[in-house]
Amino acid sequence: MLALIILLVFSGVVLAVMSIYWLFSRPAGAVNARLESMDPSLALVENNPLTVMAERVADPLNRVVPISAVEAAKLQKQLLQAGYRSPEAATAFRAIQITLLIAMPTLVAIVCFILDRPLNNFLAWGMVGAAFGFYLPRYALRKITNGRQQRITWGLADAMDLMVVAVEAGLGLNAALNRVGEELKELHPDMHEEIELVNLEIRVGRSREEALRNLAERTGVDDIRAFVALLIQADRFGSSIAKAVRVFADSLRTKRRQRAEQAAQKATLKLLFPLVAFLFPVIILVILAPSLFNLYDLLFK
Repeated sequence: MLALIILLVFSGVVLAVMSIYWLFSRPAGAVNARLESMDPSLALVENNPLTVMAERVADPLNRVVPISAVEAAKLQKQLLQAGYRSPEAATAFRAIQITLLIAMPTLVAIVCFILDRPLNNFLAWGMVGAAFGFYLPRYALRKITNGRQQRITWGLADAMDLMVVAVEAGLGLNAALNRVGEELKELHPDMHEEIELVNLEIRVGRSREEALRNLAERTGVDDIRAFVALLIQADRFGSSIAKAVRVFADSLRTKRRQRAEQAAQKATLKLLFPLVAFLFPVIILVILAPSLFNLYDLLFK
């Protein structure tokens, strides 16, 4: 037991020392140094200290615990839908996951050693800690992805209304996307970033169909996929984009109202559980307490 605790603590200390050393010993790139000298806000994402540390820690860990190409592509897609577009995002995620996988059993071992618990307790709680450290990053990633997709879904309705106005005012689809992206910068920043990426991809030479398909792939939202399919179909067959966008905006507004009604109906059922668990026992106790005291006096006195 003592030898296992010493080994885990030594591994954790070595990882921490290596992380600090790699974080402060890596020289800044020439491009990042010039950008920071001009304006600190222009520094690249790769120059973030947390990203640098995670990348440095993950390099040796990935050699020890390699990941397949299919799993790496799947993880990169999940991180992309969560809003992490850096090429090192998957590496940083793996580093966090493996570090927690080692750190949680180490923490459990230290607690068991301090409390003088037997080896069986350490093995059981160590496995629980390892599972918690392994699945905690995935759970956090899933929550972040769901929250971002929900924000994009709510922002899409406003984007469609603005696009209807822009297209019917005489703007082309590319100009309308650019205008909508500018208008949503403050109200819906996630939707603004995605539309800006579409505009940037079109400017660098990608076809509009490919840029829109990449939008659907990055977000993973069903309404975005339907909107992209609508635009591609209207552009391919030469139909009126303004009419198609207006019809889609009306259907999306109806769907948004139905989602709000569904959430309101679910609220009644969700309120039932805290009422049963906390409010009803107090009410029953207040009502029956005098009778219980009288019954106690009658029986025992």
